Amino acid sequence: MNLSRRDALVLAMGGVAASFLPQAALADAAADAIAAFTGGAATATDGIKLDAPEIAENGNGVPVGVDAPGAVSIAIFATGNPTPGVATFNFGPAAGSQFASTRIRLSKTQDVVAIAKMADGSFKQAQATVKVTIGGCGG
Repeated sequence: MNLSRRDALVLAMGGVAASFLPQAALADAAADAIAAFTGGAATATDGIKLDAPEIAENGNGVPVGVDAPGAVSIAIFATGNPTPGVATFNFGPAAGSQFASTRIRLSKTQDVVAIAKMADGSFKQAQATVKVTIGGCGG
C-alpha cells in the first residue's frame, strides 16, 4: 500500500479529530442522562430538598438524602462522574414518605443533582456542589 503525503495528512487529521470526540461525549453524559429521565421536560426547583455535604473528606462514600413529598420516582446524578446516573428510587402508592438516602462515590469535586418525578408528571430538581478533598486537606 502506497500512501502519498496528502493521504497521510488526511489520515493524521482524521485521527486528531477523532481523539476529541470522547471528551465531548463525556461532557454531555450528565445532560443526556438527565434528559433521558425527564424526557426533556422542564424542571421546577420547589418541593424537593437535597441534603449533601459541602465538603467530603473522602469521595468513596458521600452521604446524600433527598426528600420530595408526592414523588413517584427520584433520580440522583453526579455530573462529574464517568457514569452520571447514580441511583433511582421508585415509590408506590403505599409508601409512607418519599425520602431516599444513600452513599455515593464522587470522582472529584462536582455537582450532585436530584430530580423527582411527581405524581402529576411534573419534575422537580435540586442541586448541590460537593467539594471532594483528599484526607480533609482542601483542594
